[in-house]
Amino acid sequence: MTAVIYALGVILFALGVIVSIALHEVGHMVPAKRFGVKVTQFFVGFGNTVWSVRRGETEYGLKSIPLGGYVRLVGMLPPAPDEDPHEVRRTNTGLFTQLASDARAVEYEHVTDADMDRLFYRLPTWKKVVVMAGGPMMNVVIAVVLFTIVIMGFGTEQPTTTVRTVSDCAISDTEAGRACTDQDPVAPAARAGLEPGDVITTIDGQQVTSWEQMTRLIRARGDQQIAVGYTRGGVAQTVEVTPSVVARADLDDPDTEVKVGFLGVSPASAVERGGPGDVVDVLGQYVTGTAEAIVHLPVRMIDVTKAAFGGERSVDSPIGVVGASRLSGELVTYDDPSWSERGARLLTLLAGLNMFLALFNLVPLLPFDGGHIAGALWEALRRGWARLRRRPDPGFVDVAKALPVSYAVGTLLVVMSVILVYVDIVNPVRIS
Repeated sequence: MTAVIYALGVILFALGVIVSIALHEVGHMVPAKRFGVKVTQFFVGFGNTVWSVRRGETEYGLKSIPLGGYVRLVGMLPPAPDEDPHEVRRTNTGLFTQLASDARAVEYEHVTDADMDRLFYRLPTWKKVVVMAGGPMMNVVIAVVLFTIVIMGFGTEQPTTTVRTVSDCAISDTEAGRACTDQDPVAPAARAGLEPGDVITTIDGQQVTSWEQMTRLIRARGDQQIAVGYTRGGVAQTVEVTPSVVARADLDDPDTEVKVGFLGVSPASAVERGGPGDVVDVLGQYVTGTAEAIVHLPVRMIDVTKAAFGGERSVDSPIGVVGASRLSGELVTYDDPSWSERGARLLTLLAGLNMFLALFNLVPLLPFDGGHIAGALWEALRRGWARLRRRPDPGFVDVAKALPVSYAVGTLLVVMSVILVYVDIVNPVRIS
């Protein structure tokens, strides 16, 4: 049965990825068509065409490799200066010029006189930005919807003030996970007689309403004696405890260790539904975390490459499509969760993926959507500056000149994808 559930998790995740990709492209196509741009193709996937159908002037279909998608907007590249778009020059003096000329030739191969007012590059700046930002914004909307369903519908596990475990000894975060020895000091909670199932209600007479509040109160006391109020079997009790002082990660800056008061208990958790504020908080955390992950991606890819040759792979390592699919299977089977928890885990994974797709596509380099947005904004800035200086209109930004960058970035993405697929097979990230 576990194998069936595992496979079901992988299949549902894959379908979720395909739907997310398709909706990303819809985010580009719909505003483009509303603004009059000619859209000739809408495909999910790459490679050979598996199925397609034509509706009006647009061909819709699926490709054999469902790892992306595209919408073909006619006129993404402007004609070269002083050239008729129907007569792209054929002789060039350099490799990059040849690349740009060839790309323009393909771009205008099927453009007729009737299409000249429907070319993408002729759109006003704000319309270009709306079209190119439509894809990432669609992924943001998907992430918001999925996080809302998980947090306000399914609910999420939250720590309570009920004690789940009592530590045997007091050790620092860097030593966490090792067995206690006779040389380690006994944890204050164990010495005071606290037990799993106790519900902590007060610290020095102050009402405790959350595990985080209790943790901050104990940490702030250092090694000063405190009165811990708790209930056991419905009976209220109080015990005097002197916390140990150990090195722990700062709650506000996890990368920094600080000396704090330590009691030695861990919380039991309960599923609780949140509100809109909780959704906003989670979105903020994911945006920050995803942005940091993208910034550090080049460095972390070096670690992933080392892991391909036997090095240790971090649990928060970047993963590719194979790793994400494997992770989806593990999430729906790990610790034998309920069906609602399985659904929540899968939706959370898809929500995080959509947030990554949104921010990653906003990187201001071609071929990402952010590269086209940057080009449109640069065009507006350049034209505005010319108007202020009463200079002639400099015209459209020639995106074709950036094609070498686009090819270089595309090649790098392919290399990264191949490395991730290989490492996800030989040295996968596991949650158990």
